[in-house]
Amino acid sequence: MTTLPAPARRTLGNTGITVSPLAWGMWRSDGSSQDVATCLHTALDAGIDLIDTADIYGWNGHSSFGDVEEKLGAVLRAEPGLRQRMVLATKGGITPPVPYDQSREYMAGALDASLARLGTDVIDLYLIHRPDVLTHPQELARFLDDAVTSGKVRAIGVSNFTAAQIDALAAFLRTPLAATQPEISPLRIDPIDNGEMDQAMQLGLVPMAWSPLGGGRLMQPETAREKAVAAALDVVAEELSTSRALAAYGWLMAHPAGIVPVVGSQRPARITEAAAATGQRWTREQWYRVFTAARGAPLP
Repeated sequence: MTTLPAPARRTLGNTGITVSPLAWGMWRSDGSSQDVATCLHTALDAGIDLIDTADIYGWNGHSSFGDVEEKLGAVLRAEPGLRQRMVLATKGGITPPVPYDQSREYMAGALDASLARLGTDVIDLYLIHRPDVLTHPQELARFLDDAVTSGKVRAIGVSNFTAAQIDALAAFLRTPLAATQPEISPLRIDPIDNGEMDQAMQLGLVPMAWSPLGGGRLMQPETAREKAVAAALDVVAEELSTSRALAAYGWLMAHPAGIVPVVGSQRPARITEAAAATGQRWTREQWYRVFTAARGAPLP
């Protein structure tokens, strides 16, 4: 039976920057800088070196915009050596309550603010967080190209963009996109079916899967479909001597697009556990078993 390749380090486009097959994300971070430090050390020690944050993280509906970047920056200032061990990714372009502004002027200020909060001279991967349909892609491309040529950013990407929006932006860029960050999980397989993953492979984009456990629904399934997918994962998890959560990460990493699940837990034990998923070897039959359950219908 054919075994799929084991997860390996991914390369961000043509930048030469390599990242771990798992990322640690800070979306749910709401603790102290010490909590951030503990989780960051845990991720790096477990071999997870792609660290994902955003300027909107920490926003509570009326204040604390940029709070998570500030906390991470405090950790990096206290322990400068950590910065060299990580590939730092952050995002910008969400402007509550507007809600989006990706004009060249706004984004230039947002990037500088992120750099200041993070206490770094360069961001390894800068992503546009959600598409602003009122900004022409040519204007956004000018900002991104300027960010790279200025030395403030090493690689660029997008988050939550459709394939058509990625094509439109790419047409105006001098700097090739290196990453895309859609929501992907065994409960949300749209990017596998709608061409997003095909486009990622065509353009050499690293797909960073946010909410890879379906926002926790894989662990506490309620609907018939959720229960069917969880059951399919449990069968494979038993075959691989692992857990349902790790099987979900492994299922994503086995895709040829080189999907990088973004682990969202802020509990060190969960981060360490997640790193074990990189050792899984799936068969095609196992992978398609989960995919069929996710589709809710037999494959043709």
